[in-house]
Amino acid sequence: MNTVKQSHGSPTDKLDDSQKSHAPKSTSAWTWLNFLGDVSQSEVDVLLLSTAFKFLLFPAYRSTDFEVHRNWLAITHSLPISRWYYDTTSEWTLDYPPFFAYFESLMSIPASFIDPKIVDLQNLQYDAWTVIAYQRLTVIISELVLGAALLRFIRVSVDPSRQRILSASLFLHPGFLMIDHIHFQYNGFMFGILLWSILMACEGRKLASGILFAVLLNFKHIYMYLAPAYFIYLLRSYCMSPAGAIIPTRFISLANSVLLVFLASLGPFVLMGQLPQLFSRLFPFTRGLNHAYWAPNAWALVTAADRVLLQLVKHLDVGLVVNESGIASTSRGLVGDTVFAVIPNIKPIHTFIITIIFQMVYLIKLWSAPTYKSFVAALTLCGYASYMFGWHVHEKAILLVLVPLTLLASENYAYYKTFVIASVAGIFSLFPLIFTPAETLLKIVYSVIWGGMILYPLHKQLYEFPSSLPWVLLESFENAYLYGFAFLQAFVTLFPLMTGGNPDTEFLPLMATSVYCAVGLIWSFIRLSTLYITQQY
Repeated sequence: MNTVKQSHGSPTDKLDDSQKSHAPKSTSAWTWLNFLGDVSQSEVDVLLLSTAFKFLLFPAYRSTDFEVHRNWLAITHSLPISRWYYDTTSEWTLDYPPFFAYFESLMSIPASFIDPKIVDLQNLQYDAWTVIAYQRLTVIISELVLGAALLRFIRVSVDPSRQRILSASLFLHPGFLMIDHIHFQYNGFMFGILLWSILMACEGRKLASGILFAVLLNFKHIYMYLAPAYFIYLLRSYCMSPAGAIIPTRFISLANSVLLVFLASLGPFVLMGQLPQLFSRLFPFTRGLNHAYWAPNAWALVTAADRVLLQLVKHLDVGLVVNESGIASTSRGLVGDTVFAVIPNIKPIHTFIITIIFQMVYLIKLWSAPTYKSFVAALTLCGYASYMFGWHVHEKAILLVLVPLTLLASENYAYYKTFVIASVAGIFSLFPLIFTPAETLLKIVYSVIWGGMILYPLHKQLYEFPSSLPWVLLESFENAYLYGFAFLQAFVTLFPLMTGGNPDTEFLPLMATSVYCAVGLIWSFIRLSTLYITQQY
């Protein structure tokens, strides 16, 4: 059994003199960031250059999420809190937890001074330059929460040079660029809170870690997929002694702290008797198995298999029974249940049971080895299992996997290769979100540059030649799969031109992207599960 190497640890891990001599030189103009440690010139350069680049993206394509968040600014500014989760002026109703609503309300205050039309509830589809610049700027500013956490990770690492690469990879991640700064969301801000919570666990401040995660849950409830790992880790490593006895004072302090966070969030709605309405907005169960674009998970392969079997039934006498309602079903996330034509239908309870079974495997391991590294791996796998087998998974949810997985990427070559396969497949799976010509070139070039700046240096430091012929063959297959993305991009680009936009085949590029990315993400999931279960922590 191999033992996982510690690449960064708690503040009690001391750097030797040689490491200290190579520590980054501080930049006097940025001494106000002293709580993060000395800020080097290179770190300042990354911040300034990336911010300048994000400013250039202000005129870029915006999805409907841009109007969603503008409408939420208007709702939280124009209406009393008792109407927030009832308003239906726009189809983009408020469906995030209260802390995010409070966040929108706070951002609406300067917006009302900059341009009162931004917060006019009746001013739907408002797209003046003032609202574009303001909302884009709020994403950049709120993302500094992520940047501060990543700087702190460097300071507490026992290998700052390697951690600096990992931190840069997250701050400059193509996923954040596409989803937040083009498509438009606030993932960088919320993943910043997650990383601060993980950082607190790294530093041994587990009560603070639990409180921050409770705060995060009340910003966006999708993070509940990570909650089982937090529960086991904090219970086992903070609330219990090594002998297994409950430490009452710690258990009570953690429980009370989490309860206070939820009271601050949900309390006003409890007093107004609005919890049922709030939960109906947060958990709509009338959606199909797959989203509009099949998130590349296990169900994407099942759905593709059903489409293939349907064609076989149509053209060959194979004796399979066809569900007629499944023939018309596009399986693309329309309201209502996804219906298969040949394969038995999947229900929400099925996805829930499968997800729980996989998570239980990782939680049992975490219970027996409640270390920081074990926690990060279990956290990643809990999110991964939810992405692989969850109900109506959005393609953007891949960030729940890629962000914590990055923290494990430098452990050894096996973890690094798992990270590479998941990152390439996961980032490519986000490409369909950005489909306009100018941004298409941008997303490809930026992702390739990111890969060269991040993956290549890590490969040089971590590469290990396979120890036997089977491993050589496996490595060759994995590399061939990665090179295949170039051909996939060529197909996605050229196929619509070759077919003249034929409506009967227009779904094929999306289907090919989903299926091909799903293969890599499932293989990465298997790799990571095997590494976690078989290694000692």
